[in-house]
Amino acid sequence: MLALASTVVGCSTNPVTGKSQINFISPAQEVALGTKQYGPSQQSQGGAYEVDPALSHYINSVGQKLAKLSDRPNLPYEFVVLNNDVPNAWALPGGKIAFNRGLLIHLQDEAQLAAVLGHEIVHAAASHSAQQMSQRQLLGVGGQLAAVAASQSRYGGLIQQGIGMGSAAFHASYGRGQELEADAYGMEYMVAAGYDPQGAVELQETFVKLSEGRQSNWLNNLFASHPPSQERVAANRARAQQMPPGVRNKKAFDRAMAQLRKDAPAYKLHQEALAAANKKQMDKALSLTEQAIRKQPKEALFWDTKGKLLLNQKRSEPALKAFSRAIEINPNYFGPYVGRGIVRKNMGDDQRARIDFETSLSMLPTQYATFHLGELELKEGNSRKAYEYYQFAAASGGELGKRAQQRMHQIYPQQPGQQPSQQRRR
Repeated sequence: MLALASTVVGCSTNPVTGKSQINFISPAQEVALGTKQYGPSQQSQGGAYEVDPALSHYINSVGQKLAKLSDRPNLPYEFVVLNNDVPNAWALPGGKIAFNRGLLIHLQDEAQLAAVLGHEIVHAAASHSAQQMSQRQLLGVGGQLAAVAASQSRYGGLIQQGIGMGSAAFHASYGRGQELEADAYGMEYMVAAGYDPQGAVELQETFVKLSEGRQSNWLNNLFASHPPSQERVAANRARAQQMPPGVRNKKAFDRAMAQLRKDAPAYKLHQEALAAANKKQMDKALSLTEQAIRKQPKEALFWDTKGKLLLNQKRSEPALKAFSRAIEINPNYFGPYVGRGIVRKNMGDDQRARIDFETSLSMLPTQYATFHLGELELKEGNSRKAYEYYQFAAASGGELGKRAQQRMHQIYPQQPGQQPSQQRRR
């Protein structure tokens, strides 16, 4: 049945491999999907890295050089560095590519960087995400990315809010064949650009080394989407032996990485702070966060975490200042707006709380912002609007989702199978 379906509709030729493939998504739809999801995917994974904008310009310049040599050079490629500790990179349909700060710190030169970028460019150029989505449609699997559940603590879930969302919906199920394709053609792109293919061998060796010592959930999630293996190391090594040597551009890479490497101790302190917060050691977490701020006061992420920790301790005034400082440093990240909105709501400043929540929603819809907007609407007697916000919050599950469901039942005590509109007509 699947074979028959593939011959009737959805067959196309892969622009990279030249092979026939099932793909129900047109090139224009790929671009539209990637464009729509790129912003929310960045927001949900830490937002753009803003401490050193020159680093993002550098990564983009290398990425654009490789993209011009790809089999789909006319895609609207974009490259961004995300403020995320996880050593990962990802590509959305249509050439929207992100590179985590946490992966950059493990690289040694521009050739290794080109290996990562080339690999992700292939995922976009070869429509790997579109293939996976088409296969799920054909099998009737579908599904949506689940929202991050709230923790048992009323505010503690804010500490981890947003991690792991976004692009996973598009690339979590890359198959072994697609990963090997991305390795192989990515190496061709990097060599065409003049880079040493040995960088691709070293990159896979780095991933294997990281995977051997993995203990945390985020590393498990990373390697579920980009599974490292000695097979990939060996394949890259054999391929590199048949390719001409090239440049490493280590000095240029070192210059671009100078600030990030200098700040590495600050980010390590921040990771330790998050670990302490997860163990409910809030005083220790706050102390570690303040140490991180002293080392790099221009990192909005640290101020955001400080605000969340103070909010957890019900210290409203200093929490408000910390969130405001985070927004002042980086007004383009949703997280501090949610935190500041909660503080302002707790302090009775409903009007400005609403502005903060709505600003955060314009960047990324979240359970926290929608729940508290529901509270504000309910307080003003706008039951219908409150119900809509609670519906969104309830769908995300967790303790806050249960509270949202309770509010919904308070607004419209439904009989089985009835909708709110039916209740009001009675």
